[in-house]
Amino acid sequence: MSAYRDGDKVVVMVPSRLSKAEEEQWIATILERLEERERRRRPSDADLEVRARELSRRYLDGRADPASVRWVANQRTRWGSCTPDDGTIRLSTRLRGMPPWVVDYVLVHELAHLLIPGHGADFWELVGNYPKADRARGYLEGVAAAAHLPLDADAPDTADAGLRHGDDLPHEVAG
Repeated sequence: MSAYRDGDKVVVMVPSRLSKAEEEQWIATILERLEERERRRRPSDADLEVRARELSRRYLDGRADPASVRWVANQRTRWGSCTPDDGTIRLSTRLRGMPPWVVDYVLVHELAHLLIPGHGADFWELVGNYPKADRARGYLEGVAAAAHLPLDADAPDTADAGLRHGDDLPHEVAG
């Protein structure tokens, strides 16, 4: 049994040997699982804010307290941005559908900027508290390379290639 999207439709394939009742039950189960998987991969603004607070608690001792966290569609070359002065964090809708641990990395990165605006060693130490930081940076580097986006010249070592940073406010993570 399997299901996939074909444009606006969901195609569900089930064995022909199932009874009508079994078929309906399996289709309902598969559609529910598909919807849950898509919801996890495409969280709402409210889901993002809840996730950001949990990540702050877990990796930044709860010290980063965003005023708002939301998706924005106007960041064509940025993965995320924040304005430390008012505590707002914005994530590019281009992140939707990426693995949750990549979105979490961008959230941790932006949360760290609520505490430390620049990209010094103390900032990278905070970001390094997230255990999948290097893996997520590598993932974003691959996405940036495939899209022919500029690579970061300010990253520590080469660990943050694929992300371009500026110390101007608001802070933005580019991709």
